[in-house]
Amino acid sequence: MATTRIASSWQGGFQAEVTVTNRGGAGINGWTVTWAKPSGQTINSLWNGRLTQTATSASVDDVGWNGTLGAGASGSFGYVASGEASTPELICRSR
Repeated sequence: MATTRIASSWQGGFQAEVTVTNRGGAGINGWTVTWAKPSGQTINSLWNGRLTQTATSASVDDVGWNGTLGAGASGSFGYVASGEASTPELICRSR
């Protein structure tokens, strides 16, 4: 499961934090979070993840050290984006 929150926003941009939680009964060894981006939104920087983005979507993979999550454990990543602040519906899957 992944959840997002807007940490701060300003005219033309925002900072968001995403928490990835392993809600299963066994550990996982990697995760990917994807979401649809609103028109005109661009992720300018990201930490604690590897970003792939197009004009309409974003995908973030763990960076190894934060990808192994035991049952009930959480990890996180954050990003700064230009455009309107939003809390999109996130799709999270383990690898």
